[in-house]
Amino acid sequence: MIKLLRTAAFLLCTGFTAPVMAQDLDKGLAAYGAGDYATALQEWRPLAVLGDASAQVNLGFMYANGRGVLQDDAEAVRWYRMAAEQGNARAQVNLGYMYDNGRGVLQDDAEAVRWYRMAAEQGNASAQYNLGYMYDNGEGVLQDDAEAVRWYRMAAEQGYASAQYNLGYMYDNGEGVLQDDAEAVRWYRMAAEQGNASAQVNASAQVKLGFMYANGRGVLQDDAEAVRWYRMAAEQGNTTAQYNLGLMYASGRGVLQDDVLAHMWWNIGGANGDAGGSENRGKIEQRMTREQIADAQARARRCMSSNYQDCD
Repeated sequence: MIKLLRTAAFLLCTGFTAPVMAQDLDKGLAAYGAGDYATALQEWRPLAVLGDASAQVNLGFMYANGRGVLQDDAEAVRWYRMAAEQGNARAQVNLGYMYDNGRGVLQDDAEAVRWYRMAAEQGNASAQYNLGYMYDNGEGVLQDDAEAVRWYRMAAEQGYASAQYNLGYMYDNGEGVLQDDAEAVRWYRMAAEQGNASAQVNASAQVKLGFMYANGRGVLQDDAEAVRWYRMAAEQGNTTAQYNLGLMYASGRGVLQDDVLAHMWWNIGGANGDAGGSENRGKIEQRMTREQIADAQARARRCMSSNYQDCD
């Protein structure tokens, strides 16, 4: 299992810098939320031209994403920079992301780090996570696991799910900290239980937590609990979880032994690109009847066509 990648920033600004402008900024936010990008642009552009940093970062966001304007990374960078140079943390992390990915500017890890750091030092969790990632991978800075852990921890303590997952990984593998299974489980669990995390983050944490229960690492060994977490991740399309859930059914660990359900999950994983699932599906067929194989295939089709709502 690998660490999660840096997070795409592109954050809208909901604060404002001048009370007299608050009403127009709020009108723009309301319009944007309603999908009325033309009105949002009409409200924000005059404020941005007058130097309002919140309006500038929002205008940059619209150009970066092609909302109400033709998508234009260079123009996004121009507005982000204006706001970033006024100290706006959201603009700084967004500008860092543009340098990180070479969007609208030449790709430059060191410049990305510079802007991430400015935002991170203001407490921006997205910037803290991305800065941790840069230290973790030696991009724009000397590789430094301990420094990566320091920034991941700051973001994780603010509830940032990707940072919680990566911090769990660092404890899991003893990178930048003493190896500690219980601490790894603690951070994996925080990320796994977050309802507002992205599907990738949520499922990655869930499959790791399932692995910890299956192997008794940092928790009492509990196959049923492992199955529970694997299932949550599998039903979000995570192929590692689908493979592991197949193993649990094939061996009867935490569930009643069931070749049909093992085949179903391996078939689904294989369809999603997991070579191990395809291989195990072929192997388990050697001990199944034609009727069982047909049943497993029908269940797999039903599971996938229902978007994992009907997988029993």
